[in-house]
Amino acid sequence: MLDREGFRPNVGIILLNHRNEVFWGKRIRTHSWQFPQGGIKHGETPEQAMFRELHEEVGLIPEHVRIIARTRDWLRYEVPEHFIRRDARGHYRGQKQIWFLLQLTGRDCDMNLRATDHPEFDAWRWNEYWVPLDAVIEFKRGVYEMALTELARYLPRINHHNRYLRSGMRPQHRDGGGRSQTMEPQAAPAADIPEADKPA
Repeated sequence: MLDREGFRPNVGIILLNHRNEVFWGKRIRTHSWQFPQGGIKHGETPEQAMFRELHEEVGLIPEHVRIIARTRDWLRYEVPEHFIRRDARGHYRGQKQIWFLLQLTGRDCDMNLRATDHPEFDAWRWNEYWVPLDAVIEFKRGVYEMALTELARYLPRINHHNRYLRSGMRPQHRDGGGRSQTMEPQAAPAADIPEADKPA
């Protein structure tokens, strides 16, 4: 299913753990790492396609995750001609994607890369949010950067216990004259986490 410009509708998934690390999957029988993604079938909404792909590629079901946000518009990338099947050249240009930011509410052991007979990944790991983009195939890097940048503002706040306050101490720093001063703990602003936009 292509649009008039030759782009296939697709979804991308950024899955977070409780430390705001992202799921990073290794494509089966390759050295290429990427986020889960897949096409939107005829009659599906982006959200329906996202949940289907999440189960097919990662083995998770809706009860295992919470939708935090999604990109407002389609993000597009073109596929180099030598990656396109000969019979599709001249018609197919690439993918247009809606990206979802999800929070894992289940456990790591809920992951199952063999949930279907056609697995996409043969290994996975948690990686820092700003994954090294040079590990992504070159023609997808721009879309990855746009998706990560747009969705970064919705990252959940992580509650770190202050080790100084827990032990009854406060961190010290020295002023310009070498005198020790007590640092008052600063309150972090509340995270701006809106309800997920409804699929277009």
